Order: sequence, then structure tokens, then C-alpha cells
Amino acid sequence: MAVRSHAQLKQFLDELYHRYSRPVFLSTSALSIPHHYASPEDREIAAFVTASLAYGNVKQIHRSANTALDAMGGSPAEFIRRFDPTCDSARFQRFVHRFNSGVDLALLCHLLHQAIAAEGSLQAFFLKGYDPTHDDIEPALTSFVERILSLDVSAFYPSRTLPAKAGVRFFFSSPAQGSACKRLNLFLRWMVRRGDEIDFGIWTAVSPAKLIVPLDTHVARISRQLGLTKVKQPNWRMAKEVTQRLRIFDPDDPIKYDFALCRLGVLKQPIPGSER
Repeated sequence: MAVRSHAQLKQFLDELYHRYSRPVFLSTSALSIPHHYASPEDREIAAFVTASLAYGNVKQIHRSANTALDAMGGSPAEFIRRFDPTCDSARFQRFVHRFNSGVDLALLCHLLHQAIAAEGSLQAFFLKGYDPTHDDIEPALTSFVERILSLDVSAFYPSRTLPAKAGVRFFFSSPAQGSACKRLNLFLRWMVRRGDEIDFGIWTAVSPAKLIVPLDTHVARISRQLGLTKVKQPNWRMAKEVTQRLRIFDPDDPIKYDFALCRLGVLKQPIPGSER
């Protein structure tokens, strides 16, 4: 392909970033949904729900995320703070997003409620496992998943044990299992990155330099074509390898290229010089 040298690749990525990292392209992304909310608290919850459902085609994601958030009323944050599984779960009774059900969504709300009640905010809950001296957010993300899945589920499972195949687990993939953790990394990008009009930068205690790329099918394919990775399967190893390469071009904000790279796939744009 035409883009080969370090300098050429950096120029290509920087041009891509400046071309696509603009609000006009938000409509092509699930990120447009939390942008509808004004307060940081509502954006945080809307972002977590939307990112959790960010699998499938864009129209389906938009439809399902909007349905879920509409059921929460005008303030998703207030809904989560007051969530009572006994009376509020029924709001999601007819909800279906591919292989996740309304029960999965209600339990997600219940887990978020408990996390926020325990630490005061979702960011504070995440920070319980975050160490800024770590190379990246892998240990923090692993801890976050372990701790949130250990919260009380008795309102949904009388045995008080979350089944191995419970649908809610799909929302909380972990690096410990080798998963790329695309949706959780996507949420973290939205919360942590700052400096442009795309991501929110709400979680100021987490460094953008520690983020891992949200590896969806588009970014995985394009990263291979650009030579950012030699790993064939979109897993945690690939996500870290791509991130390490991007960190060469911007050590402080390596994931800034993610939104633009994904636009190439979503908008079906060719990569200059690539074999198709």
C-alpha cells in the first residue's frame, strides 16, 4: 500500500483525524445519542447504556439505545440513582436488542445504581481499581468488571449468583478473558478524551494516554491494512498492539485517531493504496 513509512503514516492519520473529528460526522456514530443530553451526569449514563448496546448496525444501535433511554425519562442519571428493580424493571419488559433482553437492561441499571450508590459516581467506582502508574487501563478495566459483576443480583436471581450465561455479562467483557472489550473501551474513550468536539472529557481523573483503542470490525480491518498490527483476531492483544503503534504518533492521546479510523469503515471510504 502507499502509506509505508512512519512519517507517511503519521501524516495520513493526522489528516484523517482533522477531516473526520468534527461534529458533522457524529450522526454516523452511536456517540450522537449521549450528545443529546446537556448535563455531565446524564451524558455519562446515556453513554454507558449506548456503548453497552453498540453492536450491530448503526441504525439498530440508534433505535435500541433511544428506546432504552426514552424508557428512563428525561434524566437517565436520576433514573439510575432512584432505580428500584421491583417497580422499574417493567419499563424494559418489551425491550430487545439482538440477543440482549429487557431483563439484561434492567439488571444493567441495577448494577449501575449500586455502583453509584457505593462510591458516589461511576467514575469514582472505576477509580477504585485505577492506578496512574500503570502502563494503561487494563488492570483498572479488569477490576471494574470484576467488582461490578460481584454486586447484588438477588432481585433478578434468587440464588444471588449471576449465571455464567447471564445476558448482562455481555455488557461487561474483560481483558482477563482476552476480549477486545470494544464497548467498554468505547465508553472510556467518550468519557476520558478531551480536546475536540467529539468526546466528552468528563472523567478528568483518568489520563487519555492510558486508554486502549475500541477495536470494532472496521478499526481492526483498517489497522491491519495500515500495518498497525499483525494480529489476525480482534482481541485484547490486537487492541493493545494497535494502541502501542498509535501511541508513537501521539503519546498523550493515542486514541484520538479512533473516531476517524472508524469513519473510514462506516462511510465505506477507501484507504489510499490499499489492496481490496
